[in-house]
Amino acid sequence: MAGPPGGADRAATPHFLYLHGFASSPESSKAGLFRERLAAHGHELHCPDLNRPDFSTLTTTRMVAQVARTVAGLPPGPVVLIGSSLGAFVALHVAEAAPAGPHPVERLVLLAPALDFGRRPVGDLGAEGMARWRDEGWWETTHHASGERCRVHYELFRDAQRYDSFAVRRALPTLILQGSRDDVVDPAMVARFAAARPHVRLILLDDDHRLTAEPGSLWELTARFLGLPEPEPSPGER
Repeated sequence: MAGPPGGADRAATPHFLYLHGFASSPESSKAGLFRERLAAHGHELHCPDLNRPDFSTLTTTRMVAQVARTVAGLPPGPVVLIGSSLGAFVALHVAEAAPAGPHPVERLVLLAPALDFGRRPVGDLGAEGMARWRDEGWWETTHHASGERCRVHYELFRDAQRYDSFAVRRALPTLILQGSRDDVVDPAMVARFAAARPHVRLILLDDDHRLTAEPGSLWELTARFLGLPEPEPSPGER
């Protein structure tokens, strides 16, 4: 896909947003990777904290609205959304709902995207665990960023059922990087999504859900898709 986001005729600098996964944070290793590599190209990476204001009341609707507010607060310019796992699910639906205006969402990078969130049991809860979560209202899980046990309301799952990834209509250039050994997001489900959409490029990696085995490759594939050349080495590195 030739050319950087926005095309050569656009004067506006593209905005890059990273949407972290469930029970993660803007300080995750992948967020740090993209932040560092984009900075080398002179770009800032915006990473809204999707846990705010309270992890326990997290929903897709809340996250979509939060990302939309973040985008609206930026100077005019094209937008690239990079999402991981649940953040990729959110990115897809942010792009679907984005109105025409000064911040066109032009490309998506989806990392191990939980495209069927709300349509299958979460984690290792299984049918019994999901029923218990529904009946009791709360599920307690470990928050990866803090290491603490945190609870989240069943509305997270109920609200997600409003969002059907396989029904999205916007055909944006999209790169999906998916681990072939992912035991959280089903690679076959992701392959079905990509196969029906010629604007989506799926690359299967020999990795698990975290996609941390080869961070250099993760960036290189993303940079190539976004049309970002390798920065020139400094005089001391030549």
